[in-house]
Amino acid sequence: MPGRVTVRLFATARVAVGASQLRIRVDPDGVTAKSLIDSLGKHYPKLAPALRTSRFVLNERYLTRLTNKVRPGDEFAVHPPYGGG
Repeated sequence: MPGRVTVRLFATARVAVGASQLRIRVDPDGVTAKSLIDSLGKHYPKLAPALRTSRFVLNERYLTRLTNKVRPGDEFAVHPPYGGG
């Protein structure tokens, strides 16, 4: 039975999707971060450009490899580049 991952979106990613949070179904064994990112870009085409330059956080830790598994119950955050001052 699939579970869900909470995807939190910030800055331009939030604007592209029109929401600050999504709940995405994943298999019980999970998916790689790369697969999740690819799926987000496919389902939310306006988000795809932001994904190319974003940093990703899994359970409050920045990812250094997109081969990490994202499993049901995890929190995955998309942080595009921020501007301002």
